[in-house]
Amino acid sequence: MRVLIVSDTHGRHRSLDQALELAGDVDMFIHLGDVEGGEEYIDAAVTCEKHIIGGNNDFFTDLPREEEFYIGTKKVFIAHGHNYYVSLDPREIKEEGRARNVDIVMFGHTHRPYLDEDEDITVLNPGSLSFPRQEGRKGSYMIMEMAEDGKIEYRQCYLDS
Repeated sequence: MRVLIVSDTHGRHRSLDQALELAGDVDMFIHLGDVEGGEEYIDAAVTCEKHIIGGNNDFFTDLPREEEFYIGTKKVFIAHGHNYYVSLDPREIKEEGRARNVDIVMFGHTHRPYLDEDEDITVLNPGSLSFPRQEGRKGSYMIMEMAEDGKIEYRQCYLDS
């Protein structure tokens, strides 16, 4: 299974289109919030299974603020992260994931890529496609690939411009 994970597009569809093109065929699409009115565009552009949550800038939306689901046998918890103070430290959202007994926690909000793989839980943030804050300031996303045996590889990817 191949999963495209994005966050913080803030209504900027050009960067999303670029990520979709670069990622190629995917089985699942996950957006970790701050779509800023881009729900309909994403719904039309992405034809595979998708999970989209609302972020702190998604006003007047019906998007859920958090979601739990499975990718294969792995239980996943997604949240934008602002309610877990991820800008200060991802520790609280990691502990929330442990309390929910999940295998993978995904968040956005910081606009910086992050990956922490512990024995019992993986915590990740793909960064922002539209307003990156890490060194180099390139829009970023993640590709998660799950083999049939359940082994997972995460690849941090960047837009060209």
